[in-house]
Amino acid sequence: MESTMKGIRGDGAPCVLDMDDAATVGGGVEDTYGEDRATEEQLVTPWTVTVASGYNLLRDPRYNKGLAFTEKERETHYLRGLLPPTVISQELQERKIMQNIRQYQLPLQRYMAMMDLQEGNERLFYKLLIDNVEELLPIVYTPTVGEACQKYGSIFSRPQGLYISLKEKGKILEVLKNWPERSIQVIVVTDGERILGLGDLGCQGMGIPVGKLSLYTALGGVRPSSCLPITLDVGTNNEQLLNDEFYIGLRQRRATGQEYADFLHEFMSAVKQNYGEKVLIQFEDFANHNAFDLLARYGTTHLVFNDDIQGTASVVLAGLVAALKLVGGTLAEHTYLFLGAGEAGTGIAELIALEMSRQTETPIEECRKKIWLVDSKGLIVSTRKESLQHFKKPWAHEHEHVDNLLDAVNAIKPTVLIGTSGKGQTFTQEVVEAISSFNEMPIILALSNPTSQAECTAEQAYTWSKGRAVFATGSPFDPVEYNGKIHVPGQANNAYIFPGFGLGVVMSGAIRVHDDMLLAASEALAQQVTQENFDKGLIYPPFSNIRKISAHIAANVAAKAYELGLASRRPRPKDLVKYAESCMYSPIYRNYR
Repeated sequence: MESTMKGIRGDGAPCVLDMDDAATVGGGVEDTYGEDRATEEQLVTPWTVTVASGYNLLRDPRYNKGLAFTEKERETHYLRGLLPPTVISQELQERKIMQNIRQYQLPLQRYMAMMDLQEGNERLFYKLLIDNVEELLPIVYTPTVGEACQKYGSIFSRPQGLYISLKEKGKILEVLKNWPERSIQVIVVTDGERILGLGDLGCQGMGIPVGKLSLYTALGGVRPSSCLPITLDVGTNNEQLLNDEFYIGLRQRRATGQEYADFLHEFMSAVKQNYGEKVLIQFEDFANHNAFDLLARYGTTHLVFNDDIQGTASVVLAGLVAALKLVGGTLAEHTYLFLGAGEAGTGIAELIALEMSRQTETPIEECRKKIWLVDSKGLIVSTRKESLQHFKKPWAHEHEHVDNLLDAVNAIKPTVLIGTSGKGQTFTQEVVEAISSFNEMPIILALSNPTSQAECTAEQAYTWSKGRAVFATGSPFDPVEYNGKIHVPGQANNAYIFPGFGLGVVMSGAIRVHDDMLLAASEALAQQVTQENFDKGLIYPPFSNIRKISAHIAANVAAKAYELGLASRRPRPKDLVKYAESCMYSPIYRNYR
């Protein structure tokens, strides 16, 4: 006796599948495609049957609204019976999800819950992040994203973004074409060699591009469909990962030298060929030696931006400009001492010198002499010049050799102390007390991420400086009470800059990034700090206003791009702030026909 099964063909037309009872399993449902009868050695075609029932709509994160589908939408899109009968608002969904997230004890659990939401309901994810940015930013970004990257292999369930490994050498353009979206405006790419202050995490560094791009959308309003996270897997030198059974990347040592350079060149060429001249490529968490080389090599041929070098520099410069309103003086009247002379340290130092040069009309070489750097071998001085990496050489000034940070503080007598070392607890009590002894209001920035790697905590900075420090960190710290006064530490978070910067680049159609665009971003951010913020000792505005801040940064960056002749979108909008706001992605649910 024959049985029939009605279905839908791949082209959407109905079809009837005729099978005899031998094809059924356990006397029940027909095994249409032979999955249950196949042995492990046999190949099975991964068929998908499109059923005109709306089931796939519930599985599409871009269009899924969950219980917020209206009665009419449920009728029109064949959702009857696939959802419980109640209809609720997006606001109620938001309250419910936030209530659930707050019940998790561990930040990593909250991170995983947010990633699950992003995979299931994209608009609700961004609505949650925008409306609760101060609470959720530390979950989807630093410090929690650092732990997520360390454990990425264990928590990995669904891939996000593109993984391009050495196996794809010679085929990178084909791999890019596997991504379903064609209109890409922003790419964040890492090779995982220097993830935050955690070192080489190889392929598991993907958490960083994914997290950064979610902030491009939530904070800067760049459409999620135009964002592409990419990890370049060139191996890892992390023995623990190489021996981890759950590691998701190539199990080999890192490619270096010409092999690495050729692989990166193929990638950069393929991106330009596939997405055009105006796609912004943000380099993220590359090791120092590669980060500077890539920026120098591709800065003149591609639209590239390194957040660790340029983004960090821009946000720190904004904080310093704002801090001057508290402590007085101009940039040129202060003396700066850095602990850490890598990407972040030298990038910040160069942008400070550039702005100092612009303000005073003094050669940048002269301005650099106000800025001193300490690395693992001590103060960078001219007698060390021959042995220094090229990006440290501009900071080698005339001075006797100094071994450690404390002696450098006492010798240089800085007014500003900046930590970019990636090493926790290096601003010791002696160091903070020393800088406080010759400054009424020392500016102390402990910028290393995540929280565990911060050079000192907020409590330590305020206690050891007797409440006089103007203090900010890279990761969030709670307010501190000292002598009856509440001190609120600022957060020198790159998330202030890169989303608005990216929006400004995209909306102006810029074809290159210029240093003056970074200065424009810093200037716009510093202008957003209010007197109320200053009264609390803050040198950054609250994140609750981040979309407004990003619109002003985008407008300033775009204005500078037009001024420099780098913008290709014509005509120039009359009101760039309003135009930036109009370009921003909204996470509010759409109504379906």
